[in-house]
This record gives sequence, C-alpha cells and structure tokens, in this order.
Amino acid sequence: MIETLKIGTLRWHHILNPTDDNLEFLKNNFHFHPLDIEDCRADFNQRPKIDVYDDYYFIILHFPNFDRQNKLLKVKEVKIFWGEDYVITIGKSHWVVAEMFKEGKDQETRGEEFEVGTSDQLLYYILERLMKATQKVIKRIGDDVEAINKLLFNIRAEKTIEMISVIRKNMILLNTMFKPQLPLFGRFESGQIEGFADNMEDYWGNILDYYKQMWDMTEDYAELIEGLSQTFDSLQANRTNEIIKILTLISSILLPLTFLTGLYGMNVNLPLQDDPRSFWIVILAMMTIVIFMYLLFKRKKWM
Repeated sequence: MIETLKIGTLRWHHILNPTDDNLEFLKNNFHFHPLDIEDCRADFNQRPKIDVYDDYYFIILHFPNFDRQNKLLKVKEVKIFWGEDYVITIGKSHWVVAEMFKEGKDQETRGEEFEVGTSDQLLYYILERLMKATQKVIKRIGDDVEAINKLLFNIRAEKTIEMISVIRKNMILLNTMFKPQLPLFGRFESGQIEGFADNMEDYWGNILDYYKQMWDMTEDYAELIEGLSQTFDSLQANRTNEIIKILTLISSILLPLTFLTGLYGMNVNLPLQDDPRSFWIVILAMMTIVIFMYLLFKRKKWM
C-alpha cells in the first residue's frame, strides 16, 4: 500500500510492505531504474549506497536498532528515492521513518502548516531524526559500558562476562555498519551530491557531523570495552591464581600429615606404638608440623 503525504507541491510517498504492484507502479510512473526496483524487492539487506541519476537519487542506508529483548543490535535498512518534488521511503524502514511519516499525516489532518518546502529539506529532516535516534542507541551502549566498569570487581563473573560479550558483539556490528557509510555522507558535504535545492551545504555538513560524532563514540566505546575486557580477564586470572595458591598451600601442609597418618596406619612394628601416649605424641607431632609450615610460609610471604 502506497501512502502519500502532501506538502504543498512536494509529495512524500511511504510504502511499508511493497508488493509487486506497488513496485510496478513506481517503475511506470517515476521511471526508476530496474536495478533499483530489484533492490527494493530484495528481502535481504543491500549494501549502503547512493545511485545518482539525472532526475533522482536512490539511497540505501543502514541504522542500528535493538531487538525485541533490547539486548542485541540488528540492522534496519532505509531505502529512499529522492527527486525534485518527491521523497519515497520504501520497505520495512527504520521505525523512526514510519513514526515521522505518521506525525506528518496527523499534522496534515489537523490542517497545520509544514515547515518543509523542498525535497532536500525533507530528506535532511529524515536523516537528522535517524541520526538522533542512532545517537540514543549508542549512548545506551555507553551506559552499559559504564555499568560494566562498576561491576568489574564483582565476585560473580557470569553477568559481567555476558555483558562484555553482548557489547563487543554490538560494537562489531556498529563498526561494520558505520565504516562504509562514512564516505557516502562525505559526498553530500563535498558537493558530489548536488541535490535539488540551493544552500544545503551547511545542512549536509551537519548530517556529516552527526555521523562523525557517532563514529567517534563507537570507536571510543570499542576501546573502552576492549580495555575493560582485558582488565576483567586479568582480574579473573589473578583470582584463579590466588585460589590455586591457597589450595597448593593447604595441600603442602596436609602432605606430611597424610604421610604420618598413613605410616602409623600400617600393620608393622613402629616406634612408640606400644606406648599408651602414642596417639597424643602423633597428634603433637602433627600440630608441630602444621605450626612450623605455617610460620615458614608467612616468613616467605607466601600467605
């Protein structure tokens, strides 16, 4: 179903779940390239790109969004046809696009005036909202990184390990998503993408600033989580070494005691075995060994 929002002479067409009839309508009425139509028909994510034609642009962008469990990030694809007097958002777009279109329809129903005058401005507002929503996603990951910093010295390591693994997976996805799109937005500011309105350079520069800021945040959080991960691994290794050290000391103390009790448990003639005080003599000898080894370990600073 093709929904249309009228803004003066400008039209914003929004197609949530494009059918073959919808795509055929776009091909026949807007004369889009057949390869662009095929990209809109594809169920899997396409690579980010911007195709430049004489009378329109076709843009595919990727933005992150959390899954239903609000834990792992997934890629949300935004496909946009951008012409002189129209903008067409197509496919299962990012929820921000659908929400923004609904707000526009509500504003149209109320009869309010739109502040958008050109397709360039509309595209800018769409991209700006997407950037702000993405910043919130990245800041939430930053909050998770800060939470890990506080949990770093927690004895229970399972939760910390899980959080580190989730954040590292999310940072990998953000890195692979943002990196190829950085030069794409750079083409707007450099003037390679001219658009259809004048004096848009500052606005495209603002979009690029948003994107560079998100990229910098992603790199900073990636470095932080990597450092916290290494610190956590060092702490866990140190805890393991301490446990092994204590167990080794206990085993070292018990070893001569085990030998002594095993020796006097043998069915052979041994010194003092007929003495009625032999039990207490053995106990005293064992206590002497324990005290001696304890003092020795303390002097060596092994305990």
